Amino acid sequence: MQEHAKLQQVPVKVYRSSDRLMVAAPMPGLQPEDILVEITEDGHLIMQGDLRGLLKDIKELVLDEWSVGHYYRELPLPDTVDGTLANVTYGNGVLVVAMPISDRTRPANLTLDTVGPARGEHLGKAGHQPSQ
Repeated sequence: MQEHAKLQQVPVKVYRSSDRLMVAAPMPGLQPEDILVEITEDGHLIMQGDLRGLLKDIKELVLDEWSVGHYYRELPLPDTVDGTLANVTYGNGVLVVAMPISDRTRPANLTLDTVGPARGEHLGKAGHQPSQ
């Protein structure tokens, strides 16, 4: 890790509807390709984001009251979800993971594709079960 960069535990908001679970986490200052999301077989959600080139051209840091990057959060999910159908978006510095509630947990590793400046998405099924 670079100077002034430390691992930060990301705060989250977890929402549930009748058919999906959503997790929102602020992770400002990243590019979509720097974010990894994993849904593990044992029902945990892992979100991590790494910065490249932190304070690259700054000669002297005069005041440092907040940090950007090197985010990590692992949390047990309150429901079983299908990670293969999950949808992940990143915009305005907030990562949102939408996962359909399922009869069993299906693990997945999810990455984001860049769709605009500092915006990314991984299109699953928008966190919903497929239509019958």
